[in-house]
Amino acid sequence: MKPSLSKSDASDASAAPDGFDASAAKISFRGAGKTFPLKQGEFTALDEVSLDIADREFVTVVGPSGCGKSTLLNLAAGLAEPTTGQVLVDGAVVTGPGPERGVIFQQYALFPWLTVRGNVEFGLKLTSLSAAERRRKADHAIELVGLADFADALPKTLSGGMKQRCAIARAYAVDPDVLLMDEPFGALDALTRVQMQDQLLDTWTRERRTVLFVTHDVDEAVYLARRVVVMAARPGRVHRVIEVDLPYPRTEELRLSPEFARIRNEVWHAVYHQEPAGSVAPVT
Repeated sequence: MKPSLSKSDASDASAAPDGFDASAAKISFRGAGKTFPLKQGEFTALDEVSLDIADREFVTVVGPSGCGKSTLLNLAAGLAEPTTGQVLVDGAVVTGPGPERGVIFQQYALFPWLTVRGNVEFGLKLTSLSAAERRRKADHAIELVGLADFADALPKTLSGGMKQRCAIARAYAVDPDVLLMDEPFGALDALTRVQMQDQLLDTWTRERRTVLFVTHDVDEAVYLARRVVVMAARPGRVHRVIEVDLPYPRTEELRLSPEFARIRNEVWHAVYHQEPAGSVAPVT
């Protein structure tokens, strides 16, 4: 058993969407809440969030500022501890970071003195793999994100999109079951952002992982996901979960389709036309 996960009684699991058994959910938030102390009282960032994410599912999280999107992801990553409730991965309680969960932030966090290959291989040095096996896994991840021709390049020579692809390759190299992504394309220009969305989906299609992807961009949320979780703010909570009944692979033509526009409008309305706290019906 990995030290960042501990066993838990799964008998109280709620039903997951689309017929999935919650006991088999990859990620489960069970009444997960997070408060932060203030000089006077406390601030509730998340209020009893319950949500199940299936194995190999791509789920995006979107919502207004201050709705707890990043806090939700940090709980799943083990970078923060819930004040109430639990977060589980494969039925085991998350108690800290672990190699089964790769985390990708908006900041690339690359070592400037290491090449692309050196950055991707860095995390593998903590494993028992031989140097040859580390090199093989790093090169596979680099090829997966389309950077094979830049494996020996330093970060200062890369564009923003290429740096983020390097960060994604680094996460993939350690072979995580889950990818947790916190607005990874937020600092990119619009054209590069669209290209990175397609690159990510291409990588995800070939190397399926469970993905929880936080964004503030409604179009991005719909284009990437199988389901969009819309959060509400103050306190942060799940407002709606919207199915994206569009086929993969996603394409440029799909972005321009009436079906995409319909779902985008539904998500947009859910984000920007919310009832005040206390008047929202419970999510089931």
